[in-house]
Amino acid sequence: MMELPLLRFIPFRRSDIIAMCLAEGGLDERDRTRFEQACALIEDTFQREFHDTRQRIKDVYAPMDPDADTRLVTEFREAAGKTELSQMLGEVLERANYEKVTDKDLQRALKASSLFQVRLYVDMDDFDEVLLYTRGASPREETLRELFGLWRRQVRFTNYDRVLLYIRFKDEIDSNSALGACEGGSTMLKLFQNVPAADLEMLFPNIRVGMRWLDRFLIGVPALVSGGLVFTTKAGATLLLIGSLLGFWLGISTKPVQLDKAAVIALLAGLGALGGYCWKQFSNFRNRKLQYTQALTENLYFKLLDNNAGVLFRVLDDAEESECKESFLAYYFLLLQSNAVSATELDAAIEKWLAERWQCRIDFEIDDALGKLSRLGLVVESDGLWQPIME
Repeated sequence: MMELPLLRFIPFRRSDIIAMCLAEGGLDERDRTRFEQACALIEDTFQREFHDTRQRIKDVYAPMDPDADTRLVTEFREAAGKTELSQMLGEVLERANYEKVTDKDLQRALKASSLFQVRLYVDMDDFDEVLLYTRGASPREETLRELFGLWRRQVRFTNYDRVLLYIRFKDEIDSNSALGACEGGSTMLKLFQNVPAADLEMLFPNIRVGMRWLDRFLIGVPALVSGGLVFTTKAGATLLLIGSLLGFWLGISTKPVQLDKAAVIALLAGLGALGGYCWKQFSNFRNRKLQYTQALTENLYFKLLDNNAGVLFRVLDDAEESECKESFLAYYFLLLQSNAVSATELDAAIEKWLAERWQCRIDFEIDDALGKLSRLGLVVESDGLWQPIME
């Protein structure tokens, strides 16, 4: 499997990052106190910043919230633009270390084979705007059973720890479509966990379940065989009799057809057998699709983490956590240095410590972390070298 690129997300809680740093024992008592005070300042600053961000997003989202239980008053504020929410959401997700799924990657996922062995179809024209973000990716391997369990094959795939889906519906929605229950112009936010890259399409609300060629073959071949038997034993004589009647009535044949009681009974019996056979095959096809739909529904039930406003609050908290963790690590490793260091050296030291000490390989955003510390007045840069401000 192709090696995945390093991601920015630090998979530890911010309180654990502080404990992990202090447990190293690399700071004397004075620097340890300085580090703890800096962490308190960083946390307090980002709590205030994200409180303001949370209020702005809530105001923009309120007119689009499908789950709101409060009345909307619009006369005291300007209406938000259609793309304002997605822009603000994108900025928060960037700070929370989510990665945007490009249109090219999405189209590749839509064309890939599903791990759930079903064909899934999504009509992207039903939406005005679609955004997909992921965080945390890892290679995985599963064994799939095919041909009634007689054949097994190993499948390697990329699994996303978190997938966020943002959809803005068109102003006009066909009431008879799969989105008939959705309100035109509204938005939908959903957060999922453990989603294979090839199954991103299963997250969409207008998904249609189809049958693979293999399933059609497994249903079609027995249907043809049994259909041939039905035709030759029961329906063949009936169809021959119907053909003779039509030929006589249309003037194609001049030979009259005798319809006695036995012929009528045979005709009705043949038609009944043929109709019953057709209904059985249709039921088999419908039941197979229902099985797929049920499997898909059960799978999504356990993958769904949050909806709508709950997603906003969750990613805002994730963004605050990420900003704090990056700042903690950058400041701690600056305190460890006896002299001023470059951003590149500091970045390498942090990534090496996480990889060797905690088996966590990431692409640490050193420039962003140092920028935050500089804004807080905790570090200073001179000639490309950084060091903590000693008070």
